[in-house]
Amino acid sequence: MATRYLIRATGVARPGQLAGLGNALAAGRARLLDINQSVTFGMLSLEMLVGLDQDSALEAALSEAGDTLGLDVQAIAVSGDDYQRWSEQASQPRLILSLLAPKLPAGILAEVGSLTAEFGLTVELIHRLSGREALEGDSPANGACVECWLRGSDVELEALREKALALGAQHGVDIAIQEDTIWRRHRRLVCFDMDSTLIKTEVIDELARRHGVGDEVADVTERAMRGELDFQESFRERMSKLAGLEESVLKEIAAELPLMDGVERLMANLKRFGYRTVILSGGFTYFARHLQEKLGFDEIHANELVIENGKVTGDVKEPIVDAQRKADLLEQIALREGFTLEQTIAVGDGANDLKMLAKAGLGIAFRAKPMVRAQARQAISTLGIDAVLYLIGYREADLIE
Repeated sequence: MATRYLIRATGVARPGQLAGLGNALAAGRARLLDINQSVTFGMLSLEMLVGLDQDSALEAALSEAGDTLGLDVQAIAVSGDDYQRWSEQASQPRLILSLLAPKLPAGILAEVGSLTAEFGLTVELIHRLSGREALEGDSPANGACVECWLRGSDVELEALREKALALGAQHGVDIAIQEDTIWRRHRRLVCFDMDSTLIKTEVIDELARRHGVGDEVADVTERAMRGELDFQESFRERMSKLAGLEESVLKEIAAELPLMDGVERLMANLKRFGYRTVILSGGFTYFARHLQEKLGFDEIHANELVIENGKVTGDVKEPIVDAQRKADLLEQIALREGFTLEQTIAVGDGANDLKMLAKAGLGIAFRAKPMVRAQARQAISTLGIDAVLYLIGYREADLIE
């Protein structure tokens, strides 16, 4: 039976250490089974799992190499039972837990550690995706993101997400949990809601304000976004109040649309990485088309205002883009482009986005109402919309500004 050792080497990092340890392993006729190395502030931490099929002078060779290389080297025998448990754990499903915030409080680590332990999860790896804090102590320009790899079996994922959401709310941190699959870094289609997602306003409310019916329409909009009203019914009610609005007002509002934090950076990187990007909006094509021209979306689907004699009539062309149509369009576009649903991402903030978020492989509620955050699988509230890139798995070093 093969003998297995965990080799642990620590010390001040310098060139040639990996080569020296590798030569010692070769002299001991060891087989490399696993390896992990990191260097932090010039300090090396290296772990290797090796196997031996016959007796050798491995420990003596490693000790001599450590003296030469300036490393403290330990060789720890791994029992058959320990190796079996390690193998079984490595075959368990992996979850990705992401912590996102302008700054991450140190106390969140203890809370996350307790949460994962409660659900029988082992923290396999923790690493940073975001940029480093400046020497002066300023927050990273695009926020902080730390990613934890978790292993465990028979995890009640919805219960875990529910507790993570509550925990994050206490600390002002977004805690996103997703299953680690082959599709995570192979998403191809990203569909966005527009109002309060890509832009910082609800356009229909702004139209109503310019038309003198702002309070009436805003109240209906707020109730619809909270899921208290049927979207199509509320949409027709709001549209009727816009009858007679001058078309020139649409042009003025389109020119002044306030973009959401991080949207230009997000779009630049999605296009660079080859994603197909789509607006699926319960708003209006007039404004979605403006964003398409400005930011480069591949296609848009929204509601078409009926304009006659230079004025809004209060009607829209059928079909109305509501929650079900958003979900259907996402699936139709994926099918047309040859993508699986697992390769799709959806981002939105309102109740009429929930069906789209549920259908997508990765559904993200962005700066959403509490009810929407609670029902969505993932949520981002503390950073700009470009934090979507962290949930896909990109590091700051991968991205352009």
